[in-house]
Amino acid sequence: MAETTAFRIQVMDTISALMTAAFGLIAALAWNQAIKWAVDSVFTSDPGVGYFVYAIIVTILAVVAVLLIGRSIAKLKAKIVPEKK
Repeated sequence: MAETTAFRIQVMDTISALMTAAFGLIAALAWNQAIKWAVDSVFTSDPGVGYFVYAIIVTILAVVAVLLIGRSIAKLKAKIVPEKK
């Protein structure tokens, strides 16, 4: 039973880490576009404020998602391994 519990916790931790990394990648790609626009706008007159708005929105969503994932994992861990009294 203890091995099953430890395995479940390890699987949840791994999935949580992968999901967090995925949201980080999405935010990084959004900022990549925004930074590319900023550099391009120095040398051209093409407006691209949308890239910055997109990057900010995606970053906020990624932070919220990571926080929710972390809370969910903590709740699941608390159910699986109750605190000793």
